[in-house]
Amino acid sequence: MVESMVDVEVVYAAVDRQALLSVAVPAGTTVRAALLKSGIGEAFAELNLTDCPVGIFGKVIADPDTRPVQAGDRIEIYRPLLADPKEVRRLRAAKAAEAKARNQ
Repeated sequence: MVESMVDVEVVYAAVDRQALLSVAVPAGTTVRAALLKSGIGEAFAELNLTDCPVGIFGKVIADPDTRPVQAGDRIEIYRPLLADPKEVRRLRAAKAAEAKARNQ
């Protein structure tokens, strides 16, 4: 009996480069197993695929070791933020307010 395969994409963006890989995996394969099968770990040695945060189409997957992939899924590997967006926005607003006060 032939095992049915599903096509998924695996994407990762490092600071200096990015990759989008298409991979065919057997139906029922977990998100984590699809990551490992994709070979993206060899292209980005800094990735720890066993515990990195991942999502599908921008939604974080709580347990990628148990969630099966579906045909057409785009598995995204997330890296930590370098700066907190709220803090950056707060600093920018404070700087603008200071400049406005100086110009009045």
